[in-house]
Amino acid sequence: MNIKLLNKKSEVTISELLVFGVFEDFRNLDVLSNEISEYLSVLKEQEKFKASFGEEISAVIKYENVYKNVLIIGLGKSEELKSEKLRKLIAKIVRKANELKLSSAELNLINTSELVSKETLEVIAETAILTNYKFDKYKEKKSQITLNELNLVIGDIEKIANYSSALAEAEALALGTILARDLVNEPANVLNPKELAKRASEAGEKNGFEVEILKEDKIEELGMEAYLSVAKGSENKPRFIIMRYLGDPDNKEKIFGLVGKGLTFDTGGYSLKPTAGMVTMKSDMGGAAAVIGAMASIAKMKLKANVTAVVAACENMISANSYRPGDIIGSMAGKTIEVLNTDAEGRLTLADAVHYIISKERVNKVIDLATLTGAALVALGTTTTAVVSNSDEFYNDLQIASNPADEKVWRLPAFDEYKELIKSDIADLKNIGGPNAGTITAGLFIGEFAKDIPWIHMDIAGTAWSENEHDYITKGGTGVGVRTLYNMIKNNTK
Repeated sequence: MNIKLLNKKSEVTISELLVFGVFEDFRNLDVLSNEISEYLSVLKEQEKFKASFGEEISAVIKYENVYKNVLIIGLGKSEELKSEKLRKLIAKIVRKANELKLSSAELNLINTSELVSKETLEVIAETAILTNYKFDKYKEKKSQITLNELNLVIGDIEKIANYSSALAEAEALALGTILARDLVNEPANVLNPKELAKRASEAGEKNGFEVEILKEDKIEELGMEAYLSVAKGSENKPRFIIMRYLGDPDNKEKIFGLVGKGLTFDTGGYSLKPTAGMVTMKSDMGGAAAVIGAMASIAKMKLKANVTAVVAACENMISANSYRPGDIIGSMAGKTIEVLNTDAEGRLTLADAVHYIISKERVNKVIDLATLTGAALVALGTTTTAVVSNSDEFYNDLQIASNPADEKVWRLPAFDEYKELIKSDIADLKNIGGPNAGTITAGLFIGEFAKDIPWIHMDIAGTAWSENEHDYITKGGTGVGVRTLYNMIKNNTK
């Protein structure tokens, strides 16, 4: 989608849909054209429009001697219009334009100066692009997406120069999120570990970060027994994906680490999932998708930071070679693990990936993202990502980074008593902690391999996939995490 900032106040517009937002107090109508100002005044006088949040009126009226499609949308109270609410309104506008099969729209912000800032314009542009997203490559009849141009009229030529960079960043973030959505939405018979590695390499080549792919022999040389135990049941061999972005060469020792769970399909292994629980398991690489998308956005915007991301990509399948409940396996860190459930596989791959990125890539901080536990959905539903961390300061940074992305996070406790639940009688650790506190114990299992550096675990099991289309979220992969991770890295450069 082409998005522009415009200074137009009264010229005849070429956009097919004109959009005007109005606060409940109907402020600043006099700065609009006579036709629109009079039209809104009549609506108010006749109490046909109260400008409550989300209220809309669509009409065809004469504007500058040309009949135009006009959408009037209620903004509610100005003090209550936070960024998430604004996202909902922008999604409504984009969907309306597509419903009317229009190719261009113009959002007039002259009477709503509260909405003209670098941050707000970025929210508008980012949301418009994300709302237009559809994954229909395998459908004969494609979705009717007609809107390809959005003009934002801000009425101040100086602000256009100051805020144009917001549009570039918005596009980079939206495209990184769309990359993640595409990866999650691909079926597992297309996106196996080899193909995921290929897509990561393509993203690196396109956006400017280095990608190294390790095959099974190299993974084995590194001693990643936990990871390989999960992978060995599949005919599709694992790929260990390493992505490196050097944006701050003067501080090479300062490296931010990202780790994404990369199960391109998860049957549950011998602890077999029911069919209903297996249908969406192509999405079990949502963490990998997020870190690949984040790396694309980070490199595209040339952030002054050094970032390394890794993905231990594999499938969890059943065969004569598969690992079994009751097995004791090793790990790259040297810790032994008692396997009590082969469907608790993601934490095994992450254990080796986290140890690798700390010990071999020498990162100073690390965040892992994973569609890890059903318990995260039970605790927090589909709106909030569960977080476990060993650092108050690092978690606070995450919370700050998540706010402009409108990606909700919630920290769970990590008391020592919970660590007792993953101790094994016959090995160093066991891969499940029992029926209680499942999200916490899964996170703390990974934390055992984080050594003493600042570490965050994000369980995106509830937020990486949507069963329904709503606002700027389409059904399927959401791309959650991309924008929060980008903000973490960006804030880390300050």
